Amino acid sequence: MLDIADELHRWCEQGRDFAVATVVATGGSAPRQPGAALAVDGDGTAIGSVSGGCVEGAVYALCQEALETGEPVLERFGYADEDAFAVGLTCGGVIDILVTPVRSGHSPAESAARETFAAALSKAAGGRPVALTRVVDGPAELTGRALLVRPDGSYDGSLGGHPELDRTAAGEAAALLDAGRTGTVEIGSDGSRCGQPVVLLVESSVPPPRMIIFGAIDFAAALVRVGKFLGHHVTVCDARPVFATAARFPDADEIVVDWPHRYLDSQELDGRTVLCVLTHDAKFDVPLLERALRLPVAYVGAMGSRRTHLDRLERLREAGVTELELARLRSPIGLDLGARTPEETALSIAAEIVADRRGGKGVPLTGARTPIHHDPAAPAGRIGSVA
Repeated sequence: MLDIADELHRWCEQGRDFAVATVVATGGSAPRQPGAALAVDGDGTAIGSVSGGCVEGAVYALCQEALETGEPVLERFGYADEDAFAVGLTCGGVIDILVTPVRSGHSPAESAARETFAAALSKAAGGRPVALTRVVDGPAELTGRALLVRPDGSYDGSLGGHPELDRTAAGEAAALLDAGRTGTVEIGSDGSRCGQPVVLLVESSVPPPRMIIFGAIDFAAALVRVGKFLGHHVTVCDARPVFATAARFPDADEIVVDWPHRYLDSQELDGRTVLCVLTHDAKFDVPLLERALRLPVAYVGAMGSRRTHLDRLERLREAGVTELELARLRSPIGLDLGARTPEETALSIAAEIVADRRGGKGVPLTGARTPIHHDPAAPAGRIGSVA
């Protein structure tokens, strides 16, 4: 739901009632991931998507029904093999959809839940980290309840029931928020692992992941555009002020004139950060990569020929970088697409970043028997679960 926070925040400010259908869990070749949402207001206006078109009509009807009844509903959609025109996912996947009415003035519980939703939407729309936690399955009296959870584990709202339930749920949600992940967790209704099972959907909204591009060259300009397309907050850093200018990189969120390693030392980075080193100049690359390869970031790639790469490895070894640390380096940067132009090269770099993040192999799908969609962080055997 937080993926359409901007529009839903406006709906809340305008006092509109609406129902929101959120992907809770997926299996197989499902088109959207947990957290994707479709919302419908009282006038029938719809925003968002839960399946890319496969089951939107049926979900739209469920939203209208929930608006009328005020009752949440959990529905599973899968492949319709008996009737190609029946409601189902023709891609062969399975998705669980939670439909929640967000109404005001109907009951104290509904009004309280709406306040929690509105506060979470406000934070997400403002780019502040927040997790919205809802009951997907469990005791009937908990249905429709929600918590707003902050990064420090503090929270607003209540799931009801045992007093320890909120604290345990907030702790679980804070852990997922810290990782920037959306998914389901199961806890006991008394806040332990022993009570009646309660399944929670935790939706995390975090600031965009960072892409820092070192080297203000023509290839960097193309990579900035691709990085923005992928949803990154993109910074270009170069020690040469004549090259690191807004005129050359109009699409960048930030342009920094500084020595790359010094700028890197000044930053607080997380596990979603992508570092792309395009300078292929040893006086910049070696001190920068010496630091970058020891940071808990998602990706470190460096541009250069194979000869440059081998020379760079030797210099890094001399600087004390271990073989284990060197194994993290993606160099020469990018996948083998036969790229020549800056735009093609940027595409090959972006493809490697996505494959690395999603667990893909970078091989053609034609003739392959591997899954189309990967989630390396999710354990096998349970749809939508999060370890």
